[in-house]
Amino acid sequence: MLPIYCSNGEWTAILVGIYIFDTHGEWIAWLDGTHVYTRDGMYAGYLANDGRILRQRVLEGRPMRPCPPAPAKIKPPSKVPLAPMFAELPWHVVDCFEEDPDIFMRISDLRPDWED
Repeated sequence: MLPIYCSNGEWTAILVGIYIFDTHGEWIAWLDGTHVYTRDGMYAGYLANDGRILRQRVLEGRPMRPCPPAPAKIKPPSKVPLAPMFAELPWHVVDCFEEDPDIFMRISDLRPDWED
């Protein structure tokens, strides 16, 4: 288990194998090498060596990827080590959890309900 942090030092996710889970144990993304894809197969960014998910500010168009089989929900740890001191990001690189935290929501969660 590898904790994933936001640039402000907050623990936001955990990496188990190739799967990324939120702090409640729900699967939110997966890895292909160091590239991070959402559950819907959209490119989100890359996993940096310091434990953050980063991306270029101007996102290149990338094809959607088929997702691997869904993993079972996990029970995340109750605490993780403190975040390291992160270097400041250059202008052309952004932290996915700070810039666009809704990127890891499912498309169906972003749509309004039929009843509304």
